[in-house]
Amino acid sequence: MNNKRIVSGMRPTGKLHLGHFHGVLSNWLELQKNFECFFFAADWHSLTTEYANTDGIKDSIREMVLDWLAFGIDPEQSVIFEQSMVPQHAELNLILSMITPVAWLERNPTYKEMQENLETKDLSTYGFLGYPVLMASDIIVYKAARVPVGQDQIPHLEITREIARRFNHLYGPVFPEPAALLTETPKVLGLDGRKMSKSYGNAIFLSDSAEETRKKVLSMMTDTLRPFKKDPGEPDRCVAFTLHSLYVPQEKREEIVVNCRNATLGCVDCKKILAQCMIDTLEPFRTKREELAAQDGLVEEVLTEGSRKAEAVAKETMREVRAALKV
Repeated sequence: MNNKRIVSGMRPTGKLHLGHFHGVLSNWLELQKNFECFFFAADWHSLTTEYANTDGIKDSIREMVLDWLAFGIDPEQSVIFEQSMVPQHAELNLILSMITPVAWLERNPTYKEMQENLETKDLSTYGFLGYPVLMASDIIVYKAARVPVGQDQIPHLEITREIARRFNHLYGPVFPEPAALLTETPKVLGLDGRKMSKSYGNAIFLSDSAEETRKKVLSMMTDTLRPFKKDPGEPDRCVAFTLHSLYVPQEKREEIVVNCRNATLGCVDCKKILAQCMIDTLEPFRTKREELAAQDGLVEEVLTEGSRKAEAVAKETMREVRAALKV
């Protein structure tokens, strides 16, 4: 086991939004300073829900990796690769699926939750049920010691640990049981007050222009108990105000709280302040992204080289797996 190795992936199911910016990407940026990081575009995982809509996956991968690079995820410090370019993920997934009890997968709380949230899609598939097995393969094929997860992802990681434990019990000690590296991820609310998500249609995307960002912020829900500007408001009830802590300086936020509660600042003006602070904060990222996007073949080069490095590690693991299986 490599005690300094981290594995984490992201599904290329669409544009990245502020939730990714302040969640996964911020954590990755810190992790790459101290760990050997393997970050991958989980294109096979995207098929679990997007199997009927595969046309845009390649473009989504390119756009997503551009976001990573613009944010500061560095291919000189981290291994950045595409899941489907490393066939050992699928090979190990097949082997692990032979030993994983169906009951382990059915009790996964995320399974039912995603079915409910994506009820317009037919998710009664083997691939969707077996999502945690593929996730386990992604992790243990690199013998990662830790996996950065939020509190809600711990059940998935526990299945990974159980699968690794079962393999070791049946065939001998090959895989470490990866530990959770709990990461703080702020809950970024979308325009309608639910968790920000492309699926909900409530997201502010990293690729949005300044004008698109401003328009979306101005459409955000505010204090529903403040119907008129002359009425006192309460920031703690305001969806838009949840984003102020990420973009608006503390001194200005304190001023906004006072003026909202004494009804001297209306919701529209408050959201205009938020929009401008958000645009100013994101401007360096967006400028860098435009520069990277202008470099033909950059993303393809990064993914090809990263996948080569990842496959070298995965091949060695699969050599041990086959030896343990005696096949």
